[in-house]
Amino acid sequence: MMRLMQSPPPPNRPLTGYRVLDLSRILAGPYCTMMLGDLGADVLKVERPGCGDDTRAWGPPFAGEESTYFLCCNRNKRSLTVNLKSAEGRALIHELALVSDVLVHNFTPGLMERFGLGFEDLHRENPRLVYASISAYGQSGPYAERPGYDLVLSAVGGMVHITGEPGGGPTKVGVALTDVLTGVHATAAIHAALLYRERFGIGQHLDISLLDVQVSALVNIASNYLVAGAEAKRWGTAHASIVPYQVFPTADRPIAIAAANQKLWTAMCGALGKPEWSVDPRFLTNAERVNNRCELLPEMERVLGTKSCDEWMEILVAATVPCGPVNDMEHLFADPQVLHRKLVETVSHPTSGVLPMVAPPVKYSACPSQIDRHPPLLGEHTEEVLSEVLGYDHNRFVDLRDCGAV
Repeated sequence: MMRLMQSPPPPNRPLTGYRVLDLSRILAGPYCTMMLGDLGADVLKVERPGCGDDTRAWGPPFAGEESTYFLCCNRNKRSLTVNLKSAEGRALIHELALVSDVLVHNFTPGLMERFGLGFEDLHRENPRLVYASISAYGQSGPYAERPGYDLVLSAVGGMVHITGEPGGGPTKVGVALTDVLTGVHATAAIHAALLYRERFGIGQHLDISLLDVQVSALVNIASNYLVAGAEAKRWGTAHASIVPYQVFPTADRPIAIAAANQKLWTAMCGALGKPEWSVDPRFLTNAERVNNRCELLPEMERVLGTKSCDEWMEILVAATVPCGPVNDMEHLFADPQVLHRKLVETVSHPTSGVLPMVAPPVKYSACPSQIDRHPPLLGEHTEEVLSEVLGYDHNRFVDLRDCGAV
C-alpha cells in the first residue's frame, strides 16, 4: 500500500504530544529519534544549511536525490536547517529547546556547552527537559573528546576482536550494530526519563556512550572473561559453548542449525539419519560435543552436503529442530514470514518516488507505531516549524534566512 505520509500522528500514540529536538546525525541518534517518531513524537530534525546530515551524501546507491542510507533512519521527522555557528542560529535552538520535551545530540562533549546549549544551561530555564547526549566514549574520561564512528567503537569495545573465522583476522559486523544498539538504548533511556519526569516533575541528563553500549552487548563473552578468565576468540558462525550451533554448507546455499539442548540434539540426529550419534560416547552431552567438535562437525557437513537447503529445511522443521536458510536480501524480502509480518511499508517521497521502507518492528495492540511522514528533504519544514512552534511570521523567517541563521 502506498501513502503520502505527511499528516501528524493520531492521538492514541504513546508519544503523541511530545516534542523532540533532534540535533543528531549519522545513525545512533537518528535511529533513536526515528523510533520516537514512530511512536508519535513530533521530531524536529535540525540540520546544517546546505549539506544536512552527513548520511545524505553517503551513496551510492541513491533514490532520486536522497541516499538510501539517509532514508533508512529518518522517517517521521520534520527537517529544519539551522546554522549553529551563528549567534542567531544558536538563539533559535535555545528557543526550541525551551518548548521541547526531549533534546538529542551527538556532538563531541563540550561543544554544546560552548554554544551555551549544554544541559545545565537549558535545565535552568526548562527543568522538565530530558537531555540525551550520545557520544563515542561518554561525557567524561581520558577519551571523552575523541571522535568515533561505529567501526572504531566496535573495535575498541571488543566486537571486532570476536567476529570472524577461526584463524582469520578480525572482522566488522555487516551493519553498524554498535550504532543501532546505542540508538535502541537511548530510546529506552528517554522513555524511562520521561516516566521519571511524570512521577517527579523533573528532567535529567542522559550520558549515552557507544563504548558503554558495546561493552554491555558482549553479554556472555564478557562474563566468560570476567568470571572465568576465558579470553575470547573468533568462532565464525559457531558458538564457543554450544555444539552444534552454527551455519553449515548444503548442496546449494548454507543453513543455520541450533541444536541447543539435549532434546534438540537427539531430534536433529534422527532427522539427519544418524540416530547413532545421539548415543555415541563422544557426543552424549553438550560438554562432550564441545570438546569433540572437530570430530562431529566434519561428519555433519558431509551429511548436510547431500541435500539442498530447502530439502533439509523441510526435514528439520518437521523434526522441530531450530534451523533457517542464510538469506541474501532477495530471499529475505521474499520470505513468507517476512511478508506475513508486513515488514516492508511503501510510502511516497517527493523526489525518490515510491519508497519501500522497513516497517517499525514492534506490533502494538492498542497504539500501533507506523510511518506518518516520509524522510524529509533538507530544510523541508524550516518555515513550517518556526511558524507553528515559535509563532514566527514570514518576515521573521526571511530575516533569519537572509542573515544565514537558517
